[in-house]
Amino acid sequence: MESPVGAASEREQIRSTVAEPSRPPHSVRPRPPVRVWLQPAVISLVVVAAFISCYVGLQRDPQPHRVPIAVAAPVPPGAIHEALGNTVEVHPAADADAARKAVEGHDAVAALSADGPDGLRLEIAGADGTSTTSAVKTLVGAYAHGAGKHVTTEDVVPLAHFDTRGLAGFYMAFGVTLAGFVLGSNALGLAGLLHLRHRFWLLTGASVAIGTLAAIIAGPTLGAVPAPVAPLALTLTLLAAAAAFTTKLLGTYLGPVGVPVATLLLLTVGNATSGASIGADLLPTAARAVSALLPPGAAVRAVTDLSYFDGAHAAGPVITLALWACVAALLLALHPRLRRLRTEGAA
Repeated sequence: MESPVGAASEREQIRSTVAEPSRPPHSVRPRPPVRVWLQPAVISLVVVAAFISCYVGLQRDPQPHRVPIAVAAPVPPGAIHEALGNTVEVHPAADADAARKAVEGHDAVAALSADGPDGLRLEIAGADGTSTTSAVKTLVGAYAHGAGKHVTTEDVVPLAHFDTRGLAGFYMAFGVTLAGFVLGSNALGLAGLLHLRHRFWLLTGASVAIGTLAAIIAGPTLGAVPAPVAPLALTLTLLAAAAAFTTKLLGTYLGPVGVPVATLLLLTVGNATSGASIGADLLPTAARAVSALLPPGAAVRAVTDLSYFDGAHAAGPVITLALWACVAALLLALHPRLRRLRTEGAA
């Protein structure tokens, strides 16, 4: 006969066996593919190489190329062109007043006229940036030395008192582009939380806030950008929207690689070739070709025109910014339909 103690012990073992199911054997996690290791490393190397190549490489040896100079009679335009070659683009002017108006209207970066029988008068637009004006003064100085003349220089469109180095436009464009990039990057993670139209409202509203805040800080608060606040805010809003919608577009269509591509396009190449830290006329051919086409370069041009030249040539850059924002938004709106068509075609 089985003892009560033995029976109780057996029942306890059965109970514990039922309550604690057998554990599966220890599973070994599969080794990740090589791509998982390589992709972030390669992307980071590409970004650092591009960033240093653009910012350091473009400043290494800037050379003037067809810098527009208004030359007033009786200074011979042909002699200027023959002496300076393709470094300048000579715009003949009827007299000194006409040459100066070309500078004030942002049709030329400098005006050259006679100053007595043995002198030349050089009028520059400091608002075009120190790199450009320094190059012009060097070129004209070389011509004057060869012709046996002395040069008197005057800045007829000086920079704002609180932007003596002419870098406020660059930093403002960089900051707004960065804010738009961050906005677009964060919106990529909201696809499962917000409807597409709500994400559009978020990007648009935040872009307006970014542009307005940046305009108020750089303009009336710090006094570094003397452009009228309303046109400046509109320009910066379009820049923020262009950066935000473009970043979201690239992330949506390209996946994880899209954000690094946006970094290269907007923050690296776009800002390095914007023409603010180095004048566009001093950039290499390839950089000069894309300078005005990318959002940061378009924004810098618009801000400079609004600040110092009464918006003489601001319409083109503003339209460029609007096109970037609108085309990117349109392609984003079409993405769900395109994805649905691909799915139906695959089925």
